[in-house]
Amino acid sequence: MRYRLSAPSAIKATIQLPASKSISNRALIINALAESNCTPNNLSDCDDTRVMIKALTQDEETIDIMAAGTAMRFLTAYLSVTPGERIITGTTRMQQRPIQILVNALRELGAEISYTNNEGFPPLHIKGVELKGNEITLKGNVSSQYISALLMIGPALKNGLTLHLSGEIISRPYINLTLQLMQDFGAKAAWTSSDSISVAPQPYTSIPFTVESDWSAASYWYQIAALSPKTEIELLGLFRNSYQGDSRGAEVFSRLGITTEFTTKGVKLKKTGKAPERLEEDFIDIPDLAQTFVVTCALMNIPFRFTGLQSLKIKETDRIAALKNELKKLGYVIKEENDSILMWNGERCEPEETPVIATYEDHRMAMAFAPAIICHPTMQIADPQVVTKSYPGYWKDLKQAGFQIINED
Repeated sequence: MRYRLSAPSAIKATIQLPASKSISNRALIINALAESNCTPNNLSDCDDTRVMIKALTQDEETIDIMAAGTAMRFLTAYLSVTPGERIITGTTRMQQRPIQILVNALRELGAEISYTNNEGFPPLHIKGVELKGNEITLKGNVSSQYISALLMIGPALKNGLTLHLSGEIISRPYINLTLQLMQDFGAKAAWTSSDSISVAPQPYTSIPFTVESDWSAASYWYQIAALSPKTEIELLGLFRNSYQGDSRGAEVFSRLGITTEFTTKGVKLKKTGKAPERLEEDFIDIPDLAQTFVVTCALMNIPFRFTGLQSLKIKETDRIAALKNELKKLGYVIKEENDSILMWNGERCEPEETPVIATYEDHRMAMAFAPAIICHPTMQIADPQVVTKSYPGYWKDLKQAGFQIINED
């Protein structure tokens, strides 16, 4: 399947953004550990959350989480402390994504986990037991989802959990998001120093909980506002004091000429027309916004140097390689350094006449490149259905904003 898009000359839209996937999936795990009879409100209607709900509500021996990396990490820890024996598996790509760091940490705490196929990778056979270990050390530059998975089961451990993080700590806002949600559900969990977290062996309590809209999804509308000559966009359900680290995207976009006005309903985006000669940014805390800003800056002809991207190689795809490959189709030569830096000095190459953007089974590739149609009207998006992973209504919302979308297959 391929989509051919065309953009309107002016964009005026009010968009009901999807609920936060990050908050939804954490709230579901914590809610399950609280043995609650009620479900969190306004859950994300995306693939990752759907498979999480299915895994937590259906008593199946084999759990297939498809391409949901968050679900794989969180459920691996959850199943380790939940009675029963289960196998957790996923797509071919999921079975190529490493999980040994998390498995080793859980085993150190006493978990009974074995690999059913390749060492270090899913599928996993997990037997739920009482974990008596209470202290673990991880490198701070591992995926924050490993850290969050361990933290969320902390209250269920017999002796609680003390987690030490060594070296540089990446994605700290995602760790703080997890801690905030744990505290909302009655856990005693907090940083005890700049690199250590303590979780008391105090059970969660059941509470009513409502999920806020997704700031990661909002970033694509900021991108559209930045690339469009004339825009009037309102995004519903965003909070000024958000738990989500990706809310910092609004501040970065302010430097690209898009300001944020908070209202009682959400935010309104305003275009100032100002843009920097160059943008430098550390994405260590907001890696899921990297694709949005790489594509936006290239299309706005703003040279950039983005650091802190080391986690991009182990996402749904190798996002560093994917960005370089696909932007080259549009005529932009992106360079990388040390598997953690992407930069563009303005170097161009001959663009393809009808570029077809590959999405690599990665929802964020599709959503970050779709707004490029504003600048590259012959571009097409391959496998557009990948957006269901986090934002199922993305294409419908683009149509509401005046974009035309034609299925080429």
